[in-house]
Amino acid sequence: MEKRELRTARGTVYYWIEKNKNPDAKWILFTHGLTANHTMFEKQTAFFRKEYTVVTWDVPLHGISRPYRNFTYENCAEDMKDILDREQAEKAVLVGMSMGGYPSQAFASRYPERTEGFVALDTTPFGTGYYSKSDIWWVKQAAPMARWFPEGLLRKSMAQSVSRTTYSREKMTEMLSCLTKAQIIEQMDIAYGVFIKENKDRQLSCPVLILAGEYDKTGKVKAYCSAWAEKTGYPLHIIKDAAHFSNGDNAEQVNREIETFIKRL
Repeated sequence: MEKRELRTARGTVYYWIEKNKNPDAKWILFTHGLTANHTMFEKQTAFFRKEYTVVTWDVPLHGISRPYRNFTYENCAEDMKDILDREQAEKAVLVGMSMGGYPSQAFASRYPERTEGFVALDTTPFGTGYYSKSDIWWVKQAAPMARWFPEGLLRKSMAQSVSRTTYSREKMTEMLSCLTKAQIIEQMDIAYGVFIKENKDRQLSCPVLILAGEYDKTGKVKAYCSAWAEKTGYPLHIIKDAAHFSNGDNAEQVNREIETFIKRL
């Protein structure tokens, strides 16, 4: 995939693209999770590049898209639009993993005409009715609690908690190794804090598919996904033998679910 950069007033954002030779091929924009980077989707890009134009990116404050000022999910959504504008893409299917689901939802609600569909991958919904006061309190504790962990143990525990396979654990460890403990905590502090500030009811007019790992024990992700599906009627498919990093644990099923969803659009 070709590495490119988007210069903004907030900082330079890096993304990777492989354009399909078919001019009518659909576009897929993958957005990774917290403390990760664009390589989180290597098993997806290898699969989808055959029939689709594929874009991945290092979300601001992550990977090499640092430094970056004034991180918000609304600003991330604007960066996503600018990437598509620069590449002359009319619309894209969005795949947002964990934290990556938040800028994806912001984009889908803000630019519905540019959103062909949204795959919510082990992520949670925007909406005031889903989260109790105790839920919000625990979200606020994530970064402070991480400060108590020795650096090595913090990386190890984070990698183990999101994975069920050796591949996912090693991939998460690899992505975390690029960050200092201070940077990990900074990303957690900012990302969770921004979610609390920006959380509101959002209307998504595009087709939505929710995917969640069978053994996803990160926070209450599975419970939120179930509530999301029940409230909206969006289909919820469980990824077998997978934890939070389900697209690494069971890439075959995740890829099949995404492909089936896209072909029905």
